[in-house]
Amino acid sequence: MSTAIQTEAGDTFPFPKDYSFPAFFTRQPNLQTHHAQLEKWSALVLAYARHHRLFRLSPTHPVFHNKKLDRRFAEPDARELLEHMRKDGRVEWVGNEVFVYWRKPEDWARKLEKWVEDTAQKGHVLTLYEITEGEATLGTEFHGMDGEVLLKALNHLVKRGRAQIFGQDDSLGVKFF
Repeated sequence: MSTAIQTEAGDTFPFPKDYSFPAFFTRQPNLQTHHAQLEKWSALVLAYARHHRLFRLSPTHPVFHNKKLDRRFAEPDARELLEHMRKDGRVEWVGNEVFVYWRKPEDWARKLEKWVEDTAQKGHVLTLYEITEGEATLGTEFHGMDGEVLLKALNHLVKRGRAQIFGQDDSLGVKFF
């Protein structure tokens, strides 16, 4: 059972029922209960990021604040949660925020490789902008993707000999093999 709450973006996100309980926003002192709390928060953050197509998140993000309850998951607790998620490979710290891997870079690499195959892009050179913002990728999950997350995915393909990245920071291109 979940509770749909209208988000700041104006759409509804199906928050889990725990999001409606004040205790969910308080660090649990019992180790076993605390671990369960971290797992529930992890699932929530991943679902929320996927729903909103977020690729970066900070410990002060609005997802950690339930305005209806006037409760907030404290920033140190949110940092602990994100560190817990890092150990599971679901986030990666970059400064004071994290890349959120609701789909891991190697999974994005497989999606990109399938798209390249399906659209006969092998042997073609595409800019990273074309991949994330171009008309050819409209409707794909990677349309609108964070450029750094895209590079992480492409680097998986490079390591496997399936792509080559070239160019300079502001005009990177990729050739798929």
